[in-house]
This record gives sequence, C-alpha cells and structure tokens, in this order.
Amino acid sequence: MTSEHLLPVHPLGTALPGVVAAPGVRAAARWGAAAAGDRDREVGSAASELPCGAAELGDATAEGPSAEDRDRDWASGGVGSGGEVAEGSSAGSRAGGSGGGGSAEAGGGSAEAGGGSAEVGGGSAEAGGGGGGRVPDEPGQEGEVPHVLYVRFHPTPGEDVYQGLLTLLGELTPVVEALPPDAAFADVRGALRYFGRDAAGLAEIVRVRALARYGVDCTVGVAANPLLARMAAYEAQESGAPASRGGRSGGRSGGRSGGRSGGGSGQAAGSVRTVPGDPDAVAAFLARKPPIALPGVGPATARTLSAYGLDSAARIAAAPLSTLQRILGATTARRVHAWARGIDPAPVTPNAPARAMGAEHRFRHDELDPVRRRRALLTLADGLGVRLRTSGQVAAAISVTVRYADRSTTTRSRTLTEPTAHTPALTAAAYALHDALGLQRARVRSVALRVEGLMDAELASHQLTFDPADEKSRRLEAAADRARARFGISAVRPAGFLDVA
Repeated sequence: MTSEHLLPVHPLGTALPGVVAAPGVRAAARWGAAAAGDRDREVGSAASELPCGAAELGDATAEGPSAEDRDRDWASGGVGSGGEVAEGSSAGSRAGGSGGGGSAEAGGGSAEAGGGSAEVGGGSAEAGGGGGGRVPDEPGQEGEVPHVLYVRFHPTPGEDVYQGLLTLLGELTPVVEALPPDAAFADVRGALRYFGRDAAGLAEIVRVRALARYGVDCTVGVAANPLLARMAAYEAQESGAPASRGGRSGGRSGGRSGGRSGGGSGQAAGSVRTVPGDPDAVAAFLARKPPIALPGVGPATARTLSAYGLDSAARIAAAPLSTLQRILGATTARRVHAWARGIDPAPVTPNAPARAMGAEHRFRHDELDPVRRRRALLTLADGLGVRLRTSGQVAAAISVTVRYADRSTTTRSRTLTEPTAHTPALTAAAYALHDALGLQRARVRSVALRVEGLMDAELASHQLTFDPADEKSRRLEAAADRARARFGISAVRPAGFLDVA
C-alpha cells in the first residue's frame, strides 16, 4: 500500500489541499460532495414543510453555502477556529431536525418559528432551540444557568385548586417543593433540554396553563438557586414589572420581552423576573437590597445589622466574616454572609403538600372581653387536637387569625418546638400568639385557629422529659380520647369550653 492511500480525507469526501489523492480516493470525494449536496436539498425541502412559519429555515438552508464552500471553509480552518457556523447551514438543519417549530407565547398567543443559532468552540457545536429555547452559556459566563422557579399564585387558591396547580408543575418536572398555601419551588434543570426552552420559557408555560385551567395567575422568579428565585418573584410582584427575560443573549430577547405579560406593563400579576446566573449580574441584583429583603433575615437581625452600618446586601457581602460573627454569632453570620452574596446551597426538595386543618369561632356580638377570646381559643385548640389524634397526625405550626368588627383581619403564626397533637401545647401556643397582638378594647368579630405542616404521628419525634406533670396530662388526654370514641365527642370537654356558633 502506497502513501497515497493514507491521505487524510474530509468527512464529506474531499482530501486536504496540497496533497495528491489516488484515483479511487478522488472518485470517492466527488461522490461524497454530490451526496452532501443531496442532503442539503433534502433538509431544505423538509424544513419548508414545517408549520408555524418554519419554512424560513428551509430558505435559510437553500441560501446557505454549498458543500464545496463548506469544504473550503473546513480546509482553511474557518470552523475549527471557533467562528460561528454560516447562517442557515448546520444551524438550520439542526433546528429543523429538533422540531424547533412554533412555540405559543404567553402574552400574544402567536407562534414563532425556532430559528436555530449554533456556536462552535473547541471542536463542539451546540444549537440553541427556537422561540423560548435554552440558550447555551455565553462566553465568559461563569455562573450557573438559571433553573429554579419560585411560583407564587394569586389570588390565594383553595386547597383543591392548589393541589391541581402542583400537579400542573409536576407535568414539567418531578422536583416540586410545595410551599402552601400559595407558592411552590420547581427545579427544571432536567426539563430544559427535554422541552427545548430555557427556565423563563417554562415559567411562561406555567402561567398560561394556570390561567387556562384554573383562572389563577402567578408571579415567577427564575434564578440559579431558591434564594434568588424567591427574591426575584417578590421584586416582580412589588414593582409590577412585566415579564423579563434577563440573562439571555443578543437581540432575541430584546424585542419580545415587553409584550409577554399579557399585553400591558406595570402589572404585578403575571410577571416573570429572571436573575442571570453570572456572578456580576447576581451582585448587581443584590447590591441595593436591604437586609430584611433576604429570606431568612428577620426584623431583629436587620435592625442589628443596620445599627452597625450594614444596611445593604452589598455591604454585608463586603464585610469580613469575622466581623459578622461578632455581631450575629457564628452560625447566623455564615448564613447571612452567604445569602448576601447570592449563595444558597439548599436544594429544591420534592415533597407532598403540607396539609392543614382549621376551625373558627364566631361570637354572637363584637367581643371586647379578652377572657372570652381565650376561652374560644381553648375550645378551638381542643377540637383540633382531637381531630389530629384521631387521624394519627401531628402539626408543625399554628396560626391565629383575628377578625375585627370592620372586617379587617390580623394573622400571626408560629412554628412549634416539635410537631405535636397535644392539646395543652396547642393551647399554649395559641394563647401566646393572641397575647402578642396586644389587643386593647378591640371589637373582635371572630377568632380562627389553624394548624399546618401536618405529618404522620409515627414519623414525628418527641423529646422525653422528667416532668411528671407532662406525662400525667398525656395519659389523661389518651383516656379522654377513649371516652370520646365510646360515648361521643361531647363526652369530655375542657372546663372553659364555648359552644361554637
């Protein structure tokens, strides 16, 4: 075998320039070039049959360079040097082959063809999908691609509707964390490639389906972690910003971002706010945020930080960790310092929606007596405790809602020390929440008690104590439950029981 039979050959059949090929190799090259031209014509004709304006892809392919031109580009190193592929050649064929057809937009309802654009670098090509397709990382973008959605529904849906909305999110991704009664996290990392859309595009799908099926709009924050996604949603709802496609490159996002919020700007309802994944964009997003804007930072911590001049996330991030530890303590300082830099390692944890249980007592007239209000809370806590123990559940949180004569309401909630169904523990928490309101001569129309974060009692842990009174009260409670099961719910009642109106 001579050296002429060992010549390097282009994948389309053309030998490298400057090297003489054997007759058999030259014939194979001519055949390969002709076959490449046939494939181009087939791609162009197939793309012309795509619906929703995708015929443009076929035109772009027909106008693209021929096989011989591509051979010259390949031989001269034009593609291998990292430059962009000529418009309409491989990008058009990949967009047509991946089904980058029309995608229904959330606001206008019109379909747009998926114009594929390819980037080649380091010998590998990636094609971005059409419409709301996922866009590859930009050169120099070091951050993570936004993939976490924080969805907040409004108005607050009922329990049945909320279950349906969670099912709707489950159609996009199985990684859904319920945050009842009106919010949820969704990690769509695995759905980006499947749906051929970026996270903001999937957020628009959620908006459209929620409105179409349940008549519920939503505000969606899109970011690389739950912390930033939650803050983005709060900012969008408070500012009333229209849907934003931040973090997307080029002109594809510029001309379309203004008309996707249902046809009007300035609407808090139905907006999508995206925080790009690169560190500079995250720092700019957090720079002027006050400490109270960081989820997990309460009013007391925010006042403490502001007293030391740390009145923005940028200043907190720039402060030495040792300084924050002297102000807040070691554990809290590490958390707040990470949050101020946009770091949240907590993952989106799939879970079943935390169920809730509630009861309300309406007074026969506007009640001014705090003693009667406490008796009403005792009655409600006793009833909820019986229902919890009967169903084999415990509650992790409790909330008290007070409705006044002018129909305004005040709600206070508290996480319990441990999940429990023990009536004295529920009653003590309800009393503490009521007393914290500091009601003086308030005309109260009704009080409501609600327990949340329900779970199976077998899965809950209980801290054992050496207090004989606690053990005695639990034995009495178990005996009272047996009496109720045998003689009826009214067989045993608290001494301060009030009839529920």
